[in-house]
Amino acid sequence: MSALEKIGLAALHRIDPETGHGLALKALKAGLGPKGGPVTSARLATRVAGIDLPNPVGLAAGFDKNAIALDALSKTGFGFVEVGAATPRPQEGNPRPRLWRLSADRAAINRFGFNNEGMEAIAARLERRPRGVIGLNLGANKDSEDRAADFATVLKRCGPHLDFATVNVSSPNTEKLRDLQSRAALSALLAGVMTANAGLSRPLPVFLKIAPDLSEAEIEDVARVAEETGVSAIVATNTTLSREGLSDPQKDNMGGMSGQPLFEKSTRVLARLSSLTALPLIGVGGVGSAEQAYQKIRAGASAVQLYTALVYGGVSLAGEIAHGLDRLLERDGFANVSEAVGTGRADWL
Repeated sequence: MSALEKIGLAALHRIDPETGHGLALKALKAGLGPKGGPVTSARLATRVAGIDLPNPVGLAAGFDKNAIALDALSKTGFGFVEVGAATPRPQEGNPRPRLWRLSADRAAINRFGFNNEGMEAIAARLERRPRGVIGLNLGANKDSEDRAADFATVLKRCGPHLDFATVNVSSPNTEKLRDLQSRAALSALLAGVMTANAGLSRPLPVFLKIAPDLSEAEIEDVARVAEETGVSAIVATNTTLSREGLSDPQKDNMGGMSGQPLFEKSTRVLARLSSLTALPLIGVGGVGSAEQAYQKIRAGASAVQLYTALVYGGVSLAGEIAHGLDRLLERDGFANVSEAVGTGRADWL
């Protein structure tokens, strides 16, 4: 991390977290972030769900909800970037405050509730997108009469400008949204999304993002439904409602918790999924170092994503993790990251 980035992070941590996040995006747009482009090497370049990635380290949805900093984010070192979540109509989300830093735990709690400018504004920005691998997290409006249909609506509008799309039924901050993870509801929702996808001039890989708080039976149902409906990959996992292991005074705020305390729980869900399905998996939850990215990969992830770690490590962390992962693969004799996928799964089961 550069001296300028350290000073900037320290300043941002002295103000309200949501305000600070907005300022961080403005700083990126102004050209204050890394400018080297995606980190890559023969070991890091990989193909996941039919998508060629320069490296397997991606930005998770939520950092750039409205796709306002795509040009800057494409230069920060990430191998792929996911924006959103986008809903058909703009919505304010839940009342503020709705984001808390848990610095003692290197974690965060949010209850945003899919606040975004809506698919039309986001699609207009995606039309002018830079080169690179860019995906969109699909969401549903809180007051929608048919939330399942909302996902297909956003895909139809934004799909022509994307490399992949992620169905997000795992946010804990929209009432009853997680109910869509039940087998029957999920099957119906994904059937609608896949029909919309088939209607695109260029159908996309569609990912499914799940919660870390599922039972063993529910994890098995997710794996089966994903396979049956033609999903291209599963993203494991979103934020958790658990507060286990937290020590920060702000730990009791309502919302989904992300960051370091989620690492073990999300990795165990990932490993379990890896034992149940041959679908590619994207590992998310608590990734803050090259070693943790490597652990996710060895647990069964073909790629990883991060977000909360940037709050503490800055956007340059993406490149640092990619370079570090390259060194770890070399150390262990892997010619390519794909060779390492699942080699440590048994450690997490």
